[in-house]
Amino acid sequence: MTSLSFEKALEDLEKIVEKLEKGGLSLSESLALFEKGIKLARFLREELEKAEKKVSILLKDEEGKVKEEPFELEEAEASSEKEEPEESTSEGEDDVPF
Repeated sequence: MTSLSFEKALEDLEKIVEKLEKGGLSLSESLALFEKGIKLARFLREELEKAEKKVSILLKDEEGKVKEEPFELEEAEASSEKEEPEESTSEGEDDVPF
C-alpha cells in the first residue's frame, strides 16, 4: 500500500463502504471487503499522522517548542489577501483568486 496515494485510498475506502452498506454480498465477500477497508483505514490514519507531524515541525518556534495556533480559514484568507495585493479586474470577470 506504500505506492497508494491518500486520495486513491480514501476513494477505495468510500467504495467499499458503499458496497457493504448496499448489502447483497456473501459473508466471505463482505469479510474480504471489510478486511481491505480496515487496511485502507489504517493506511489513511498513518498518512494523516505523518502530515500532522510535518505540520507540527513547521509550527515549532526558535526554542523547538510547538506553538499551537488554531487554523481558521477566514483568518488565513484575510492574511493572504493582505500579503498579496489584488490585481485590478475589468468588469465582467468573476472574482477568482487565481
